[in-house]
Amino acid sequence: MKKYIILIPIYNDRESLTILIEKINEELNSVNAEVSILVINDASSQQIVDTYSNIENIHSLEIIDMKQNRGHARCIASGLKYIYEKKEFDFVIPMDGDGEDRPEEIKNFIELSEQVGEQSIVGERVKRSEGLFFQICYKLHKFLTLAFTGQSINFGNFTCLSKSTIEKLLKEKATWSSFSGSLRKVEKDLVSSPSVRGTRYFGPSQMSFFSLLKHSLAIISVYRKTVLIRSALFIVFYILLIKSNASVITSLPLVLLLIMIYSISSLALRENIDEFNNSLKNINDIEKIK
Repeated sequence: MKKYIILIPIYNDRESLTILIEKINEELNSVNAEVSILVINDASSQQIVDTYSNIENIHSLEIIDMKQNRGHARCIASGLKYIYEKKEFDFVIPMDGDGEDRPEEIKNFIELSEQVGEQSIVGERVKRSEGLFFQICYKLHKFLTLAFTGQSINFGNFTCLSKSTIEKLLKEKATWSSFSGSLRKVEKDLVSSPSVRGTRYFGPSQMSFFSLLKHSLAIISVYRKTVLIRSALFIVFYILLIKSNASVITSLPLVLLLIMIYSISSLALRENIDEFNNSLKNINDIEKIK
């Protein structure tokens, strides 16, 4: 029987986490695997631990309390490092704790992992639940990522990672800044499983336009060498194209491109392998619920 660990980063969303754990327990009723849950509490200001009455199908449940808030991507990175160094496992399934990653799709990951062996699986977004404006922005994000990096990244954190993939991620400094960008960088042969973006159990989505913009630029920054080459080629071509019609308006794309290059260069500074290697020092306490 293979061992799976579900990795859930959380910040001030106890109610959603409680519902998610109960729903995961329901879905595991017919699963032939040993499934545990590890929650990374990103220094929440509210109490995260709740009374979990329905967890009979979950092998173990632990909550790691972090000393300092480091953000979603770094919680996942720290969790992967902890699991790799401290736990016995075959696969890790990172997922959001608010319901937008649907627990009913965990079974799909487990069944598919039995077929593909050591290959890692990504939840390819085939449908989203956000409003029209956000969906347009998301499509633009995917287009820009493809245009500037040559990479099609149509997945988020919701994945099923083999031990060999996690070992590669732990050696890649970009994992400390962008999970999906780093995963695409270290693994070219990923298996896709259709995934529908769910709705939050409580409150509106926390992914704002600016959060999406930062998320997009963080992914692009992983491939900054490719971005700089493509940007230089675009600048040369565009200057030749507009040289007879140069104006403030026609120069706007160049200004926006330079702003983007500056932004991804700044975000690239987040990639710190030393901080990544020492991330477990940020652990304050580990609460074993089961």
